Amino acid sequence: MLVAMFNDLLSVIGDYMRFIKLVMIAGLGLIFVSLPCTAGFIPENTSTINTITYYVSIQGDDSGDGSRDKPFKTLQRAQRAVRVVNASSNVIVELGDGVYRLTKPLRFTAADGGQYNTKVTWKPQSNSNPIIVGSISVTGWKSFDVARNIFVADVPPGTNARQIWADGHLMKFGSIPLERSLATFTAEGMVLNDSKYDYLSSLAAQDKLEVHSTGWFTNRIAPVKKIVGRTLLMQQPAWDNNTWGYDTLNAPVGENTSQLFLANSLNFLTEPGQFYIDSKAGKLYYLPASGVNPQQQEVELPHLQYLVSIGGTYAHPVRDLSFIGIQFSYASWSAPSTSEGYTDQQSGAFLAGTLRTRPKDAITSCRWGCKGFEAQRNEWKQMPAAVQVAAAEHIVFDQVTFAHLGQIALGIGNNDDANATHVGLGARSIDIKRSHFYDLAGGAILAGGISPDAHHPTDLRKANRDIIIANNRIHGVSQVYMDNSAILSTYVDGAIIIHNEIYDAPYDGIDIGWGWGMNDVGGNAVYRGQRGYYDFAQNPTYETPTLHRRVVVAYNRIHDIKKLFHDGGAIYNLSASPDTLIAENYIFNIPDRIGLYLDEGSRYLTVRNNVIDGAGTWFFINTLADAAPRRASTDNHIVKNWYSPSKGLSAASSYNNNDMDGNDEITDHHWPAEANAIIENAGIKDDIEIRK
Repeated sequence: MLVAMFNDLLSVIGDYMRFIKLVMIAGLGLIFVSLPCTAGFIPENTSTINTITYYVSIQGDDSGDGSRDKPFKTLQRAQRAVRVVNASSNVIVELGDGVYRLTKPLRFTAADGGQYNTKVTWKPQSNSNPIIVGSISVTGWKSFDVARNIFVADVPPGTNARQIWADGHLMKFGSIPLERSLATFTAEGMVLNDSKYDYLSSLAAQDKLEVHSTGWFTNRIAPVKKIVGRTLLMQQPAWDNNTWGYDTLNAPVGENTSQLFLANSLNFLTEPGQFYIDSKAGKLYYLPASGVNPQQQEVELPHLQYLVSIGGTYAHPVRDLSFIGIQFSYASWSAPSTSEGYTDQQSGAFLAGTLRTRPKDAITSCRWGCKGFEAQRNEWKQMPAAVQVAAAEHIVFDQVTFAHLGQIALGIGNNDDANATHVGLGARSIDIKRSHFYDLAGGAILAGGISPDAHHPTDLRKANRDIIIANNRIHGVSQVYMDNSAILSTYVDGAIIIHNEIYDAPYDGIDIGWGWGMNDVGGNAVYRGQRGYYDFAQNPTYETPTLHRRVVVAYNRIHDIKKLFHDGGAIYNLSASPDTLIAENYIFNIPDRIGLYLDEGSRYLTVRNNVIDGAGTWFFINTLADAAPRRASTDNHIVKNWYSPSKGLSAASSYNNNDMDGNDEITDHHWPAEANAIIENAGIKDDIEIRK
């Protein structure tokens, strides 16, 4: 241990000596031409600020100097080298080919980014594909049950991953369907009223079982405590939190999506691609496809809950840090495996903890909202992403791959509870461009928070501003947390979401906004009445706007989504958003679903020149007509859109001042030239430069 510490100290001293040499040369006014290779950097730009390049290789050695010939081995060693020289030099860290296995997440603070007009960039070496992972490779598979084709391998005791991947494909818990018509829901759990469920009480590890539920827009997880006869006694607080509010586990909306399952038992491994972990014994059980030997597969078991945290403080944010051409893979968020479960409310937002405003009879009295539930809205949590960015500015993700991740892939300016630093929000000038998101348990990108400081920051440095999401390919997302939209931008001033292609998802493509109009100027009158939102001191009426404004959603190609949930839309807005534009998007192949959806409190948006082909309803606005004459969604302009035949609209009436003008139904798919131009232009355009 002492030898290793001494070697690290010598490395740091060497870095400082090289930095001092560079400063001395600059101070003498000399033109910097070259330094010996042992200096660990290569000068690339001598006009104003020098550029230093460090190299990293999985075959490297941290006692090396980071030169091309003597690369570092670990990413952490490269970080230490960067911190020594980035005060006066641009720094590039080039990663060699291969898999970089993290033993703990990478933490980027203000010291790791640019300093005083310098920039730091992490990128691959030429013709390399570096992959940063938070997993171990599982080997040593043995046959466990020949008849059922189940294999077993040893894993570290205490392993609690919720996903594994085999040859880059997501594997899930084994599960069985439960018939809702045979279930009775109580304050303690649920009774299954059929003898076919009698065998469940004999299952081992009953406290690892989970009830999974889908509704109209929620996807809930509640862990079991034990099974007595046909009664599933449930763990708290997950059961209480999942059985009140809206679209609850016990009272979901809509028969088409109200599925119910019991999951996570070795007995439930019946289909290829299912697994079970015996955490105490350190055993991983896996059912591969017929004829496949997992010993010949690359099986990855995540041991980290997230991979990268990028965040400083509001006084000292991380600045000028870029990631180019790197892949992030294999993390698994484990919180749903605790007694909290996953008490989903909408798009990765969830309840947690014991909630004092929940009525004792909430399972019956609060099946579709109640005053006590409204008191909790500002306390909702957000799902932590695999890569987290907060208290940061001028951060770039360019040509990055986010794949095989067990939660939302990339979180930008989310709540403090969704950041490992516990400093949330404060994301400014963030670019996510030309990147690829796929094979994800959750959504691709979550920008913005949902706390009071997200919509009305007490410190303006907390405001999320200027986030560009452009030219990204997003598919195969939300495979476990199916309530997640592919892209969600909540309270962000100046989000720009353009030229993305989104497909193969169970829920929405692009969602913007939050709050149901409750936090908008003057509040939402509908929530002042019978819902009682403003009856609680923590829910004030604001007289200033939120940060949900000046959003652009344009030129996106969205198709083959909304495969499960009926609620929401391919493009969806919630609450007031002044100076916001939804324009020239091409949406197609979402039968029986909504293309463009303006939900509660939507105000001041322009929706124009979109093409919607093959939607159940091309446009819908929720004006909360049953609350009339109170007005919730007003002053929107829906003009000159083209759509194939679909169902009718909501009450876009003159009373609500929602203009509908020049929207054309095309019955024969002979789109006019202007619509064809929009179809042609939508989606990824690599030749369009997005903010250098």
